[in-house]
Amino acid sequence: MGTAWAGLLVAVVGVAGTLGAALLTQNRADRTKRMELQAAAEQRREERDHAEELLRAEQARQRQSESLERRRTCYITLNTTARQYLTAMTNHLHALRRGEDTDASLENLEESRLSFRDSYAEAQMIAPKTVLRVAGVAKARLNAAYGKLREYGTPPSASDGELSFLEEEFHQEVWPHLGEMKRAMRADLGVDD
Repeated sequence: MGTAWAGLLVAVVGVAGTLGAALLTQNRADRTKRMELQAAAEQRREERDHAEELLRAEQARQRQSESLERRRTCYITLNTTARQYLTAMTNHLHALRRGEDTDASLENLEESRLSFRDSYAEAQMIAPKTVLRVAGVAKARLNAAYGKLREYGTPPSASDGELSFLEEEFHQEVWPHLGEMKRAMRADLGVDD
């Protein structure tokens, strides 16, 4: 019986070895496949994260570009209306000095003042503090000049000397602040002087 048992034992070990090898091979193949799937999933996640990062960066660039365009449009309007407001004051002053009918120049002045007020209100919503600080000073100078023009430019108090003084004051006290406002807006837009 010893030989039969030994043969049986060899046969059992042979079958167990064959089955074990198949199981080990299958187990390794499964583990390799899981690792491949995990690596592929990780790669897809990295690609998705990268794509999302690129999308966020593009959206940020787009928002920045839109913001720059909004500020540019606002600044053009603010600069134009401020200069038209001061020009309308000067034109009204000239009409007063010449003794002309001032109704048309006064109407133009009021229209320019309201346009400037509207564009300044828009700038308050769009422009950064650095630009608003300078624009606020320009607005205060324009409004002070307007107040003086309305005070001195109303007959019978209008004298040629006072009106000449006002014109000089416009050039010395208001125009430089409009120039400062323009420079601040250009700097904000990144435009070199």
